[in-house]
Amino acid sequence: MVSGVVSGVVSGVVSGVVSGVVSGVGFIFAFFRPDNWLIGLLAGPQGRLFPRITPLPLPGLTSTLQQWLQQDWETAINNLNQYFRYSRQFIPVLAAVNRVLSQFPEAEIIYRVSRLAENPSDWQLLKYASAKLFSFPHSKIRLDTPARAAAGFWYLHQQDTEKAEKAFAVVRSLAYGEEMYSLAQTLHRFSQAATPDSIASLEVAPIAAEPSLRPQTWQAISSLNLVITEMALVQGSYSQQVRSLALNRIIGELRDINDQQAANLPQAEKELILSIAEKWAEISASIAGTVGTVTITQQITNPYIIGDPVIGKRFVGRGDILRELQSMWSGDNLSSVVLYGHRRMGKTSILRNLEAYLPPNVSVIYINLQRLATVTSLAEVLLTMAEEIAQTLAIDAPEEEKISQHPEMYFNRYLDRLMRQILPEKAKTGLIIALDEFEIIEDLIEANTLPRNFLGYLRSLVQSSPRLAFVFAGLHTLEEMTADYFHPFFGSVYPIPVSFLSPESTRVILANPVGEDEDFPLDYTPSALDKIYQLTHGQPYLVQLIGFHLVRFYNKQVFELQRPQDIRFQVEDVEKAIDAEFFQRGNYYFTGVWKQAKQDAAGQQEILIVLSPHLQGLTRADLLSSTGLTATTLDRALKTLENHHVIECQDCRYRIAVELFRRWVSETMA
Repeated sequence: MVSGVVSGVVSGVVSGVVSGVVSGVGFIFAFFRPDNWLIGLLAGPQGRLFPRITPLPLPGLTSTLQQWLQQDWETAINNLNQYFRYSRQFIPVLAAVNRVLSQFPEAEIIYRVSRLAENPSDWQLLKYASAKLFSFPHSKIRLDTPARAAAGFWYLHQQDTEKAEKAFAVVRSLAYGEEMYSLAQTLHRFSQAATPDSIASLEVAPIAAEPSLRPQTWQAISSLNLVITEMALVQGSYSQQVRSLALNRIIGELRDINDQQAANLPQAEKELILSIAEKWAEISASIAGTVGTVTITQQITNPYIIGDPVIGKRFVGRGDILRELQSMWSGDNLSSVVLYGHRRMGKTSILRNLEAYLPPNVSVIYINLQRLATVTSLAEVLLTMAEEIAQTLAIDAPEEEKISQHPEMYFNRYLDRLMRQILPEKAKTGLIIALDEFEIIEDLIEANTLPRNFLGYLRSLVQSSPRLAFVFAGLHTLEEMTADYFHPFFGSVYPIPVSFLSPESTRVILANPVGEDEDFPLDYTPSALDKIYQLTHGQPYLVQLIGFHLVRFYNKQVFELQRPQDIRFQVEDVEKAIDAEFFQRGNYYFTGVWKQAKQDAAGQQEILIVLSPHLQGLTRADLLSSTGLTATTLDRALKTLENHHVIECQDCRYRIAVELFRRWVSETMA
């Protein structure tokens, strides 16, 4: 009986062992297919019968693949993808890639890995190219060596932007390393934005300079940058039209990414970018109902101002100057100021808007000295000034007969009574007299209408009260006030140049000329805005003039000629607006700058004529030989033109600052 039991146990054990061995052998044979491995071994890596089933590494395959990669990286990558597609030889492929990557110079690492990341048949290759070969499937990505840049591309593919940023941070010092780090960092920021406000508050990403490793990706990021800018407009504008147009542009940019750009995006970051675009498109769609649409059914009233000063809510773009004046006039002592710049630069607009930016206890009296052009005596000048003061403050005007007899004495008494009695009664403690076109005073002095000590007299008025100040605005800089009658006054005033508008202010004027609380139904493409700035250099009058002509162009096309016209102006529309009528309407500005170039230093007009055919400008040596001027005359003329902001010097080349003025000189004077 015992022997039977023993026999049964032995029989069972033997049977189990045999069964286990058979099963194990069967599994090994079925999974690893040694028969397939033997066939591949006999055929060799060059043969057509390389194993398609077994994962067992073929002897010599790693070395062969390594040679291919060393000889021709691009072709070899294609061959590796064929191995992935038609075999299970993952280990030899990975080993060959890791060996060759470790042999490349550091300057080539990121470029080589980027090519490896284009359409790989198995993305695991990038993952394990960054890991220890035999530690998968739970391999820890290695970030301790520049040769493992593959980790960054792998994480981009996985849409793990935080880890991708960390990976590329390790290789920032390599060629293309900074670009890929910036790219990963940007996509990480963009991927976190999930509301209209969070998109609008994103900082626009800097675009990598050419030549770049990922130009298609940067193109998509540029489109997303535009979405950020437009979303800020949607969230921040009071104008329904502006918001609606901005939202339409957002939808168009995101649609372009999906429909046009997607096919060319690199595989590693393609799905990540498309997911960002899709998420932002959903966010945009969610607010579309609150923005509404725009329909234009009648001619648009032209909001651009091309002759008169810009006053009120339409006055923008001079915040820096106004803040400076606010700081100067917020204390107990008011300082006198001179605003200078060439014609149509916006000096009058600044003067006319001063009071809105000053403390309520300070009054501003604006006086256009053009009114003095026909006066014949000092008495008439002071009477005109007194009448403007009286009209502004709604008080009695001085008696003409008295001021005619003793002009200075009577005007002194008038101002003294004004400062001591009338202003306090009106809850005012300060008075600023703004004198526009102050070169008229020089003309009156030269004509002996005013005494040569007139500005000294004005200076004495300022010194008599710390709560009285003058603001002069005109063409000349302080350096050019060389006559002795200007020195006493202008030696004690503060100079503020009024130059061109910034690109940002130019865009604001054009895109919303009616102010934030009203609607302007037309719009501009970013490239059209850039074109206008390139043409005008931010010259306020010319900016307004182009806008004026574009609105006229739209009204004529749509309502007179009955032709379809996009409500969003393109670069082509801007070019059409710069026609003969445009130059004719702007002739006062162009001739004004031209005539000013005939004053003061000699040789200015000769320089402008020589410069006008040259968009990129000329060197000083070129000008010296082309104008025939002496070196001293040339240098003095160049300095004057620069001070008047008519020309500018960049990289040792002088060019006319305003492109439209250059064209006018070239067509009219050259």
